[in-house]
Amino acid sequence: MARNLSPKCKICRRAGEKLFLKGDRCLTSKCPMLRKPYPPGIHQRPRKLTEYGKQLMEKQKVKQTYGVLEKQFRKYVKMAIAKKGDNRENLFRILEERLDNVIFQSGLAASRNMARQIIKHQYVLVNGRRVDIPSFMVKKGDQIKMADKFKKTALFGQRKPALKNKKVPGWLDFDIEKLEIKIVDWPLFEEFNLLESLGTVIDFYSR
Repeated sequence: MARNLSPKCKICRRAGEKLFLKGDRCLTSKCPMLRKPYPPGIHQRPRKLTEYGKQLMEKQKVKQTYGVLEKQFRKYVKMAIAKKGDNRENLFRILEERLDNVIFQSGLAASRNMARQIIKHQYVLVNGRRVDIPSFMVKKGDQIKMADKFKKTALFGQRKPALKNKKVPGWLDFDIEKLEIKIVDWPLFEEFNLLESLGTVIDFYSR
């Protein structure tokens, strides 16, 4: 599985904002964004970004938030443009419908990276079938269940107390006792802070 091995805290510092790539650690005082709220590397006088530079930064921010590499992200953008409707909403739905994102949004993982680890370790079943592909696309009506062996892991023991306080998106129905997630609707465009970013991403690839 190809993945970005760059230091996650440096990715956030380069983006200029928290992308919560390390889960709960990003909410503590240990987050480097609090101690070093400037880009990594040799510090020089900041230069004004060009329009292209702004678009590139927004594209990188969205791509790294979801943990998607360039080739696959470009494919998602093409799919979003080819579909009818708002291109921004189409891209948002494609990214949200990834299996690793669903596991993260349910609270079973503290980050999308952790969700990918859970999936690769074959702890996830979709409609009764074991799935170990983080980029697997779920659809409305799908039933996702955690394997029984997941309940015995130290990871679940750490996450269990946080599940009760986790706010799950309205398009997911999560049964905490059974550890089952049902896709009851299409992903809703709730993260309004992404509206402008996704529009900029579409513009970047439409150049």
